[in-house]
Amino acid sequence: MSIGSLDLQDTAAGQGRGVLESRLTRLDRAAFARDVWARTPLLTRAADDFSDLFSPAAVDELIARRGLRTPFLRVAKNGATLPDSSYTSSGGVGATITDQLDDTALWRAFADGATLVLQALQRTWQPLTDFTSRLSTELGHPVQANAYVTPPQNRGFDAHYDVHDVFVLQISGTKRWVIHEPVHPDPLRDQPWTDHRAAVAEATKTDPVIDTLLEPGDVLYLPRGWLHAAEAQGEVSVHLTLGVHNWTRHALAEQLVQSALTLLRDDPQMRASLPLRVDVPDYELAFVRERLAAALTLSDPAPRYHRARRAQGRPEPMGPLAQLAAVEGVTADTPVRLRDALEARLEGSRLSTRAGWLDFSEADLVRVRRLLAGGEHTAGELGQELAVRLLRAGVAVPAAG
Repeated sequence: MSIGSLDLQDTAAGQGRGVLESRLTRLDRAAFARDVWARTPLLTRAADDFSDLFSPAAVDELIARRGLRTPFLRVAKNGATLPDSSYTSSGGVGATITDQLDDTALWRAFADGATLVLQALQRTWQPLTDFTSRLSTELGHPVQANAYVTPPQNRGFDAHYDVHDVFVLQISGTKRWVIHEPVHPDPLRDQPWTDHRAAVAEATKTDPVIDTLLEPGDVLYLPRGWLHAAEAQGEVSVHLTLGVHNWTRHALAEQLVQSALTLLRDDPQMRASLPLRVDVPDYELAFVRERLAAALTLSDPAPRYHRARRAQGRPEPMGPLAQLAAVEGVTADTPVRLRDALEARLEGSRLSTRAGWLDFSEADLVRVRRLLAGGEHTAGELGQELAVRLLRAGVAVPAAG
């Protein structure tokens, strides 16, 4: 089984120009993959108008009206993150949870020069839910969205690197970005910049690769590991950071090793106890290496890899009331479609998705493949009983048409 196979995985999302090309880089996916991805920064001037995705008004709406709790927001100043208790409090009568955002405390911190970081906006702001889902499908890597709101002439964080790739979208105001080459290329998730603090500080004394002012509509792509520091200029700066949580060869190796270890559980000789000695004898280590090498050759990491991929994202939001109405009101003419961002994968007669898995008969598989190919279908075309089953499972949703 090919791990890189994309057949039957949200195929409808890949049709036409994607958001990578049309809104972020002006490069098609093939050119971006060949020349830029994980290699070099890319600055795209006036890439698009992002007011449909986020705005200063959205910042105020989220903080003042939505009842956000930590960790959906953090506050930073002069390179340090402030304690949650300094900007959270009880929500009042009927909402006494103590970690809700205190907009008065946040205002005071912001007025004093702190940066507000709205985190995981793909979970709390619908336009970014849709946008990050599309981008994640195009890239094949999970994407999250954070917003950074920085007062004039301030910076929230000192020079550092991220352990994921980022697309920086300037929303309002301007921000100066200073970029230096990596001191630790392609860091893994457990290799933060603080492990190389001295090298980072030394590198920032050299000439930068990029020293530029981002204006509204500009996009900056940075591969993980590239050093950066950003400072708001003469007005409040709001920018989005779309973090791409890269799947790596190391992560694939982890899946392969875990698959091999699962195979070795069924080997009676591998379940045998070691001798009664403190040190492991060389012949025992040689035996284990031989068996592990053989298991690695036989192992198929694909199922585990795809389960892990599915677990790192969420499917398209689904309203329970609308879904129930669709289930109860199905007729032969009811239009349905595949739910977006399911990471749907058909393996034999089993369909695995972020909503769970289903087994199908040979007769149903033809119609299931039709649904996976994208587009709208009537319940009559799929078979009304099958359509109801797919709706109940959260695999299909009502189509707008």
